[in-house]
Amino acid sequence: MTTATPFATGVNSTGVNALPTPPSGWPIGSYATYEEAQRAVDHLADNDFPVADVTIVGVEPMIVERVTGRLTWGRVLGAGAASGAWFGLFVGLLLGLFSTGGALAPIVVGLLTGTVFGLAGAAMRYAATRGRRDFASVTQLVAGRYDVLSHPRSAEQGKDMLTKLAWRA
Repeated sequence: MTTATPFATGVNSTGVNALPTPPSGWPIGSYATYEEAQRAVDHLADNDFPVADVTIVGVEPMIVERVTGRLTWGRVLGAGAASGAWFGLFVGLLLGLFSTGGALAPIVVGLLTGTVFGLAGAAMRYAATRGRRDFASVTQLVAGRYDVLSHPRSAEQGKDMLTKLAWRA
């Protein structure tokens, strides 16, 4: 049995080439969102279409950065302290498990040390930006449209089924 990894060569356990390859097939539908493409493939599956022949392809990829809020010293230091405290608590619990004395002292020391280092690290990182990036954001890779492709042997049938689905909507 072959294990599939991003760096594997040859054929993986599903019989598909493990190397990145462009999609193949004929287009049978095009949708503005992934959810619409997924709904179309679900419709095909519900109507006994051979969905193993289907591929959803995101076309015209783009990176979208959604701003989630403004960064302030208070938010940065609070997040740094919380992150450091969690890590310190984890290390303190591990040390407490293996210490011969009481477990409370390593937990408290780990918590306090983690908080201090979390605060210091966050402050240094934020100060290094010098106000050039005073916002938090989340980045996504999305596509401009999603095409549904099918193996040529069943593409005509799939296109007809998706056309009927579009008429119902």
